[in-house]
Amino acid sequence: MSSTTDASAGRAQIAARTLRTDRWWLPPLATFVGLTAWVAYATVRAFMQEWYYVEQYNYLTPFYSPCVSNGCIEEAAHFGRFLPDVWWLPYAALTLPFLLLFRLTCYYYRKAYYRSFWLSPPACAVAEPHSRYTGETRFPLLGQNLHRYFFYAAALISIINTYDAIYAFMTADGEFGLGLGNIILLVNVVFLWAYTLSCHSCRSIIGGRLNHFSKHPMRYKMWQQVSWLNTKHMQLAWITLGTLAFTDFYIMAVSAGWIPDLRIIN
Repeated sequence: MSSTTDASAGRAQIAARTLRTDRWWLPPLATFVGLTAWVAYATVRAFMQEWYYVEQYNYLTPFYSPCVSNGCIEEAAHFGRFLPDVWWLPYAALTLPFLLLFRLTCYYYRKAYYRSFWLSPPACAVAEPHSRYTGETRFPLLGQNLHRYFFYAAALISIINTYDAIYAFMTADGEFGLGLGNIILLVNVVFLWAYTLSCHSCRSIIGGRLNHFSKHPMRYKMWQQVSWLNTKHMQLAWITLGTLAFTDFYIMAVSAGWIPDLRIIN
């Protein structure tokens, strides 16, 4: 396909990259900085292999859930330990790749990193620097079509995160407990579910392939709710990055002894 700046495209030939006079470069720059900072933090934390569990209150950071490495603390390994304990393999290596692929193939994140990292295009009405455009028809972008299957994996992992949040209401003594960490874990899970269910694939699974909504009133109701969530998909994508990082940092700080957990009950 020819570039839009090519004379053969039949468009006006404008030497300037864009005629926009606003700061169009600010949103992609902010996205680039935000995503880079989050990926850097998450990468460091995933390979630290310490300060991920508060044994006294059963707080397990989502970056290490489920903890299935032989190096995991036994109390944190709710689903067993079977992966080798080597420095280059995250303790939650069973789930982290699927969560990464779910986010990478997410419709919103595609727009975000296409514009901010690849400048394809960097903004509306701004020509991209690439001379050709092939869309998502070649490897590795052909893998974007697997987004629905990564959604299934993300939903399963959200169930595991929910289990972790509920399990944390029981202290090491086997009694019910409530602290600030419980509230943070619970809020994070709620937003993770909201982001996961707001996915375009979820909306298609619930309401797609139906010719008559009137014959499926329950699915229509569910489709309406998911459609409403879908309008918040971009905001939820960023909110969950924030809640994930904040939850992990709080548990790390308590586990390392930097701060005490604010207890409400027990």
